Amino acid sequence: MSDAEATSAADASPLDDPLLSVRDLDAGYGDLQILTDVDLDVGDGEYVTVVGPNGAGKSTVMKSVFGLTRVFDGRITFDGTDITDEPAESMVHHGLGYVPQSENVFAGLSVRENLEMGAYVRDEFPEEALEAVYDRFPILEEREGQRAGTLSGGQQQMLAMGRALMLDPDLLLLDEPSAGLAPDLVDDLFDRIDAINEGGTAILMVEQNAKEALRRCDRGYVLVQGENRFVDSGEALLADESVRQQFLGG
Repeated sequence: MSDAEATSAADASPLDDPLLSVRDLDAGYGDLQILTDVDLDVGDGEYVTVVGPNGAGKSTVMKSVFGLTRVFDGRITFDGTDITDEPAESMVHHGLGYVPQSENVFAGLSVRENLEMGAYVRDEFPEEALEAVYDRFPILEEREGQRAGTLSGGQQQMLAMGRALMLDPDLLLLDEPSAGLAPDLVDDLFDRIDAINEGGTAILMVEQNAKEALRRCDRGYVLVQGENRFVDSGEALLADESVRQQFLGG
């Protein structure tokens, strides 16, 4: 295989000891199955992106990991624990944080109150975690008394990520983080996600801005009609002509 050819899902080898392992996943909503035999790994500290056309099931993968879909078959393990049938409210206890694409802040609460909600499972409020979030997103400290619903789209996305980071998760799930943002804000958001990953937090991201996401990630998955199509390094997927033409707009 040349350097310009991505690895098909059928030929891909799983990680030896992944933090997150998804195997043969069939999942969907109610009686509607969206995903078929999906496999996915995220290593400790790894940055993984899932891309593909609209309706491919990308967000369903993310929601399935966090216990928000119906799993018909398959297995999801996190840090060696089977979490396949666990409810979403238990996932933060395992070390997962999740930022949905929309409605991801409590609009009527202040910035600080939103962040406090992110640590609701703690017996004592983690002031050090709040300071770490403010260090990462200084605008949130400046606006801590402001109602979240009055923030700009980019600031709301920072707040949603900050709330998910309040429990210092081992894996942060990001569903379309750049959706709806002005183009001049997208690079800044991706830089912040890079910094979160460089700080040791593994990232699993579904993203519409496929080229930029693949350029930055360690490894990418291309999902088509609810099934794995390709998996390889972000660089290899970007270099593959068939991937570019079919899924990245050339």
